[in-house]
Amino acid sequence: MATILLPGCLEIGDGSVTRLPAVLDRLGCRRPLVLSDPTLARLGIAGRVVDLLAAAGIAARLCTDTVAEPTAASLLPAIAAVRSGGHDAVVAVGGGSPIDSAKAVAVLARHGGTIRDYRAPRQVDLPGLPVVAIPTTAGTGSEVTRFTVITDETCDEKLLCVGPAFLPAAAIVDAELTLGLPPRVTADTGLDALTHAVEAYVSGKANAFTDQLALAALGLIGSNLRRAYRDGGDRPARSAMMLGATLAGISFSNASVALVHGLSRPIGAHFHVPHGLSNAMLLPAVTAFSLPAAAQRYAQVALALGLTGADQAALGQVLLGELEALNRDLAVPTLADFGVDRHRFLALAPQMADQALASGSPANNPRVPDRDQIIDLYRRLWS
Repeated sequence: MATILLPGCLEIGDGSVTRLPAVLDRLGCRRPLVLSDPTLARLGIAGRVVDLLAAAGIAARLCTDTVAEPTAASLLPAIAAVRSGGHDAVVAVGGGSPIDSAKAVAVLARHGGTIRDYRAPRQVDLPGLPVVAIPTTAGTGSEVTRFTVITDETCDEKLLCVGPAFLPAAAIVDAELTLGLPPRVTADTGLDALTHAVEAYVSGKANAFTDQLALAALGLIGSNLRRAYRDGGDRPARSAMMLGATLAGISFSNASVALVHGLSRPIGAHFHVPHGLSNAMLLPAVTAFSLPAAAQRYAQVALALGLTGADQAALGQVLLGELEALNRDLAVPTLADFGVDRHRFLALAPQMADQALASGSPANNPRVPDRDQIIDLYRRLWS
């Protein structure tokens, strides 16, 4: 038995962003705050959304104060804007950072407190303002998940917040918004989506519904990620990646992520490594660690990615080789290449292990690690 949570409305397909006024009308919202980031404002994408609403007679205010890795402090301007403007919805335009920010803003603007008050293991059920999520990258899946991740900058901890309160009321998934994305963004967000699909499928909370979505996502991502990376204008590859990322998002939102994400969040908080990139760095080593406990599941992952092998054991090894090859082909840097100081990283490994365990994600892994094993996995990133 499984409980499945989804946005109340999903608009999917090229050009579907034009459905935004109708989506807001369906929600009964007439005064949205559009929350985006400076880059999308500079490119005109955020302004296009505001103009689209204005043409439909909906007066929207634009706020572009989000940051790449949202923090408790970075939420404050948008919370103030919502309250001062009497806004009745938040429209998030961007990648995972604006969408995660919008989810937190919608809850905090309505219920007050600080983001730390809402961290896991608390399950947040009280609805915030309606959020309409419009992703501009194919990766995070945040547009369809009941999670948000915000950094508490006072202690360098990424806070995982969970519950229906953080599930967008609607999502608009338009692959045209991803055309021309730079290769690095394409790689990092695409590998994030791949990790979501893999972890949802091997999670201890997986179910028949999430399995089908995860396998479909793996097929779409596995056959199109390299294409989208090589050619930002490849429309079929972009559409496939966008759909794959959304399916992976629905899957992990209802099956939960596991060890990769548990280890990844502290790396992002302490060393400001982008989330998808740290996932990619970790995925081969965590898969090798977990493989003995879920050989059949990982063999199915390999098959869904289009890989072949003589038997279950061979498929597991082929999968490990493919994950390493993807990181090479998509130029994923090592921690050292990224500029992380080895001595500081290893010194913080015990604290990061504690933070990873506190998130709860490692407990969903097919092979559940203890603290010492997590520290060892962090050390392996340097070997």
